[in-house]
Amino acid sequence: MRTENQIKSKLNELTLQKRNIQTRLADLTPETASYTSLNEQLVRIEDMSNMLEWVLNEPLGKYHA
Repeated sequence: MRTENQIKSKLNELTLQKRNIQTRLADLTPETASYTSLNEQLVRIEDMSNMLEWVLNEPLGKYHA
């Protein structure tokens, strides 16, 4: 199991990657292959970020009541 600091560090790393990809996407048109590839990477990074945020802020309570 990862420590809270390790998770926060990875989340920060993903945030930097996300910003970098968003900057690169701004310079491209949606019709290009590079745009599609970068957009797919952005979606994966956002998914990973959401998962790590969930781990840090784990909901309380029971899923099945």
